Amino acid sequence: MTTIDKLKWRYATKKFDDSKTLSEEKLNILKQAFNLTATSFGLQTISLVIVNNKTIREALIEHSYNQKQVLEASHLFVICIQDNILEDDVDEHFDNVKDIRATPEAILEPYRKDLKQMMTSMTVEKRQEWSVKQAYIALGNLMTVCAIEEIDSCPMEGFNPEAYDTLLELKHKNLKSVLLLPVGYRADDDMFAEFKKVRKKLNEAVIEM
Repeated sequence: MTTIDKLKWRYATKKFDDSKTLSEEKLNILKQAFNLTATSFGLQTISLVIVNNKTIREALIEHSYNQKQVLEASHLFVICIQDNILEDDVDEHFDNVKDIRATPEAILEPYRKDLKQMMTSMTVEKRQEWSVKQAYIALGNLMTVCAIEEIDSCPMEGFNPEAYDTLLELKHKNLKSVLLLPVGYRADDDMFAEFKKVRKKLNEAVIEM
């Protein structure tokens, strides 16, 4: 299939085949795709929590509006943001740039200072809102890579983040859950797999100037 064919093949999977599991190779591709996602300033204030444990996932169903994909999928991806962004996070990022690229501190220092000032000027709520936007970029990237790799997925906003944070003990990791992405392989009897895509005409969705 071409790239467009694979994007047409993709759909929000409503029923997964719980007998099929992603290989370690496929899982690793998705891990790397998440880590390679573009983020503002490259700061990476998002994390990916992969839930494989079926007992935990069964407990999460009631906090996911009883959406069974949470349990039936091969793995449940929980995309999280940092509860807060600290100066140490900015320093860690630029120290990483210095180590990997051997960039002199004299060049990095003004950017380091400006980013710290930017974060300081925002409230915690505004920093979280900024991070959530990065989480959506990661979600879109993961969904596209899933399509390319012929892995089924279902993006989900419908869940109780506070309950997830408690059950997954995310608060101890300075994280807040914001998005879900069950991944795996569609069930043969998921009727949604055969539905035609409903989209605007291309010339209505894309404006050329």
